[in-house]
Amino acid sequence: MLRTIIIDDEPDSVKLLQLQLSQYCPNVEVVGSYIGSVKALDGIETLSPDLLFLDIEMPVINGFEMLDKVLHNNFSLVFVTAYNQFALKAFRFNALDFLVKPIDTKELIEAVAKAEQRIKPPSAQLSLLQKQLRGEPVTKIAIPGQNGVSFIDLNEIIFVEASNNYSKLILTENRHFLISKTLKDVQEVLEEEHFLRVHRQYIINLNHVKQFNRNEGLLTMSNGEHIPVARNQKEHLIEKYRWL
Repeated sequence: MLRTIIIDDEPDSVKLLQLQLSQYCPNVEVVGSYIGSVKALDGIETLSPDLLFLDIEMPVINGFEMLDKVLHNNFSLVFVTAYNQFALKAFRFNALDFLVKPIDTKELIEAVAKAEQRIKPPSAQLSLLQKQLRGEPVTKIAIPGQNGVSFIDLNEIIFVEASNNYSKLILTENRHFLISKTLKDVQEVLEEEHFLRVHRQYIINLNHVKQFNRNEGLLTMSNGEHIPVARNQKEHLIEKYRWL
């Protein structure tokens, strides 16, 4: 059984989640529920949960501030949020589990199943998410792998290449990462920074472009690779970045 705590400042949300867990997740035992984050801190220390469902926007102490105080405990974590669509991109890209209110039963079952296989995310991963949600500049991304989460500096990414339902990050020093995200998923987050999708197969880091052959529609990147530019993106590059 997964000993579980629910923390949300909306009593109706707590009751509904408890009901859904009792009906659809028989391997979950709710050992505590709190509508105030201050009391929840004591509950986490006393009850030592395996799984924490946590709302982010709460009065007095928000979800991130509370996590800072309890990360020494070992638990799986699922955020429960009413955030807008842009914020949800940040959750997905930082490989953190989240559920959107009102909670879909199928997504709840999947989140619990994943929680059985995971422990809490590292503090650096949570810090990246918090920065994105605040609209602060992000210099790194979290990449999940078999051996945990790696943190990649955006400046080290030369370009990203589609590979079926995966994406390959081509990095400096001949390194690369294969991640289980589509190029569209990557595009949604990286294009907030200095990246641009120039082709259905490629997203480039504009800071790593060395040459643009306008006649052939080819970009030469800092590692010597040549990236094709789709016809509809060629003029966009010229206009937006004033490339002659």
